Formats: sequence, structure tokens, C-alpha cells
Amino acid sequence: MSTASQNNSGSPSLIRGMGLGSATALNMIDMIGVGPFITMPLVLGAMGGPQAMLGWIAGALLAVCDGLVSAELGAAFPGSGGSYRYLSEIYGPRKWGRLISFLFIWQISFSAPLSIASGCIGLAGYAAYYWPHLETVYAAHTAVLSLPGAGPLQVSWIVTPGTALAIAVCGLTVLLLYRRITVISRLSTILWLGVMGTIGWIIFAGLTHFNSARAFDFPPGAFTLSHQFFTGLGGALLVATYDYWGYYNVCYLGDEIKDPTRNIPRALLLSILLVACLYLMMNLCILGVIPWREMLQAGHNNNGLYVVSLFMQRIYGAWAARLVTGLIIVAAFASVFSLMLGYSRVPYAAALDGNYFRAFAKVHPVYCFPYVSLLALGAVAAAFCFLRLRDAIAALVVIRLVLQFLVQAVGLIVLRVRQPDLPRPFRMWLYPLPALVAIAGFLFILFNRENWQKEVRYAAMILLAGLVIYMIRAWRGREWPFGAANHGAEPLR
Repeated sequence: MSTASQNNSGSPSLIRGMGLGSATALNMIDMIGVGPFITMPLVLGAMGGPQAMLGWIAGALLAVCDGLVSAELGAAFPGSGGSYRYLSEIYGPRKWGRLISFLFIWQISFSAPLSIASGCIGLAGYAAYYWPHLETVYAAHTAVLSLPGAGPLQVSWIVTPGTALAIAVCGLTVLLLYRRITVISRLSTILWLGVMGTIGWIIFAGLTHFNSARAFDFPPGAFTLSHQFFTGLGGALLVATYDYWGYYNVCYLGDEIKDPTRNIPRALLLSILLVACLYLMMNLCILGVIPWREMLQAGHNNNGLYVVSLFMQRIYGAWAARLVTGLIIVAAFASVFSLMLGYSRVPYAAALDGNYFRAFAKVHPVYCFPYVSLLALGAVAAAFCFLRLRDAIAALVVIRLVLQFLVQAVGLIVLRVRQPDLPRPFRMWLYPLPALVAIAGFLFILFNRENWQKEVRYAAMILLAGLVIYMIRAWRGREWPFGAANHGAEPLR
């Protein structure tokens, strides 16, 4: 049995218990989750027809380009923390890098629980196929706060029986992750087999009942390059980006991956290519069985999003619909499991670096995992389960783009210029083209959608609040820019 190594202070550290196979499996179940099974009506609604497949194709290209950014950085800095570690090293751990990496951890406090909550909400949405009363609305409210110069900030929440189920899923996930990483590695492989079996069945059913006239029933003007086309593509790409995200999850577990300089890039890029093929095939198969116009209403109402259940019901009958619903619920749970595992390591890495609260650096004395970080993440995710799925996805993507992916893609170019001789076990293909395409794609998503100002305001307010908190903390601790930066200082109390 693997044993934990000891860190410099003599306390237990993390275990390198995940090889290429289990790391790729974990990435794939993180990427797939419930997203592609429940977001098809949202993507179709954004573009108004099967031309929405362009959103998934563009999303795959964007995932590959940004994946190359994460692959190079993950191989160069193969430790726990992922983007937190990269941003600190890129922009200088004693100056700007300390501020930017702190802002990354600050946005993770919002985006990571949103990501986990969206999986839990999606799981509850599919469970509504079994129990329709889960979509019964008991209470709903929208709060609007008008800020001078910033416009209105709007937050909506909803209470249904499905909300309680989503919160229960958060609790169960925390319970299962409260154990040693080597056990989790084996469990991730089992969950991967279940996810692949489900998608394989969906693709087989679609191919054997495929109707090309139905799949390619484009509405008039579907490919007219108008303002409406590009705003629709922006909305579709936002959701597709959410569906593909998770390819970087392996980077958060660098201290727990065997041979990380080789296996991080391999697991990351392999999972993107495999999942992109599965997504495109699965979505095309569903469009060939269910008329896209039937799915539009579900996308507008945010209810009845269990498209795959209806797909199987139409082909094989109620028994198949009930079976595939159960399998998708398992896939959704597998994604929540993977997300919570990866994100719980990020505050841990920041706390070890002295850039977050001391408690998050604690490792369980027996099971050797960051248990305080895990418990805190689960609690915040449970609170976000009161949001609507559409709102949770939009807020998550915009916050993450503004405060993580844009500065990281730019940062890779900065790092190449500042440290050309840095050892890079993996180098981006066709540098710097993929990084530039990723930056352009992220900006397109931010500003080419209907009502794009709503989520951008959220991100701007989170950024401003993070800056204020950092400056107060730096002033009290006499850190940069108010004093000499002390990289690796004591964690915050």
C-alpha cells in the first residue's frame, strides 16, 4: 500500500497514486458530467436550429487551444494548485504574481462552487424524469441591486424539491471524498467505465435510428452572417465551453500524479480529443431522432431538460428511458465527484504558499488529504444549488474567463518572453497561435451574447472586492506593494 511522504515540516503530504489511465479517466468524467446531456436545449435555443452544432465544434477548437496552454504550464510547474501556481510563477511570486494568484483563489471561491452546483442541479433535473414533482416551484425571487456607474446587479434564486436533492448530492460527494487518494483513483476508473458505456449506448441508438433530414433541418437564414448569428454563436459557445471544461482538472492534482511532467499533458490532451469526438457524435445522433423544435421550449423554460431520456423513450420505450436516466445521473455524480476532488486542492496549495487562510493547509492525519478545503467547498456549493441552471452556467463561465483563463493564456506568452530558458518538458504546438486563438475565443464569448453585461458586472464586482481584500491584507502584513514581498510567508490566520 502506498504511504504518504513527509513535507518539510514533518507533517504528512500528498500521495502520488494516479497514473495516466486514472488521470485521463478523472478528466473525462469531469468534462462529461451532466453538461452535454442537459444543455442541448440551451445551445439550440441560442442559435435557433441545428446550426448550433457550430457551437460544439468551435468549443472543441477552443478547448484544444487552451488545453495546450494548460499542458505546457502543467508540465513546467507540476505541483498541486494548477492555475494558482502558474499565475504566481508567470507574473512573479514576490510582486504582481502574488496579487494575481490571490485573485485567482478569490474567484475560485465563487466559480468552483458554481461549477459543482451546476452538476448537482443538472443531476436533479434528470431525476425529474422519474419524479416530475421535483420541478415544482415552492418559492422564487429575483433581487436587484443598482450600483452607481455599474448598472443593476441581479440575483435569482429558486426553491424546489430538486434543490434539496442537489444539496444532498453535495453532502454525499464530500462524504465519499473523505478518504485516501489511492481509493479515489480506483473509484474514478469505475465511474469512467459507466460514463463511457452510457455515451456508447446513446451513440449506437442514434446511429441505428438516424434521420439525416431531421438532423439537418436548418431554418431559413441559418448561416446568414448577421448580428443575430454571431450573438447566437456567442451564447452557444458559452454553453459549449461549460460542457468541455474540466480538461485542466488534472493540473490541480500535480502532487498526486505519477510522472507528472509527462502524464499531465498526455491526460489533458487525450481527454479533450476523446470527449470532443464523443460530444459531436452524440449531439448529432440526438438531432437525428428528436426534432430540434421540440427541444427549444425546454431550453426557454429551463424545465424538462432531460433530452436523452426522451430520446431513448422514442427509440426503445419507457424502460430504456428510465435506464438511461439512471446512467446519466451516475455520470452527473461522477462529474461532481471529480470537480470537488480537484478544486479542493487549490486553496490547499495557496495556504501552503502563505497566500490563503492557515486552516486550508491542514492535511488529514490519517487519510492524507486537505480536509478543511474539501468541507468548505462542499458547503458553499450547497448554497449555490438554489440558483437556476442557466444562471449558474453563465455566471461560472464569465467569472472564470475574466479572472483565470484570459490572464493565464496571456501569461504563457509573457512567461516565454521573460524566461525563455525555463525547462519545458512539453511545449505548445504551433506557438503562439493556440494561445492567441484561445484569447480571441474567450473575448468573443464575453462580448458577443445577448445581455452580456449581466455576468460581466458580476465578474467586475468580484474582481474589485478581491482587490480591496488583497490590499487590506497586504497593508496589514506589510507585503507587496506596501512592503517587501515575502513569498512563502505564514498562511493567513
